[in-house]
Amino acid sequence: MKLAILVLEDEPEVRMALERDLEEFARTVRIEPAGDVADAREVMAEVAADGDLLAVVLADHRLPGETGVDLLVEVAKDPATRHVATVLVTGQADQQDTIRAVNEAGLDHYVAKPWDPDDLRSIIRRLLTGVVERHGLDPLPHLPALDQVRAMELVRVRPD
Repeated sequence: MKLAILVLEDEPEVRMALERDLEEFARTVRIEPAGDVADAREVMAEVAADGDLLAVVLADHRLPGETGVDLLVEVAKDPATRHVATVLVTGQADQQDTIRAVNEAGLDHYVAKPWDPDDLRSIIRRLLTGVVERHGLDPLPHLPALDQVRAMELVRVRPD
């Protein structure tokens, strides 16, 4: 089973920049792009059908049709995806959008555009490690993508 990161962004250049900045995770983590919420739902279904675990959703707010916050709220309310870490990556969300993302979607992190690639990778490592820990997964197969200090602690205390 692989962990998966969904990158929901309607602007192809921005989506490709996010994917490029997450490329170092691609050896052990699926990086799945989506251009709108309908596409994101299809990707989520594919990940589940493949037996992989959706771990993180990075979503822009302003999208054609439904917003990224709409999807994050949906993810948070669905028992099948409630475990997913959520990140709002946007330069356009107003205060009400952000408040809704925090209150209704349990937003794990907010990243303002333009983002710092090293900060983004650090955030993703922390969130992936949290998902591995909450699910009681063996951290070893996912180690290259995890926060090394926390992951080694998980390895040390795991039951044999």
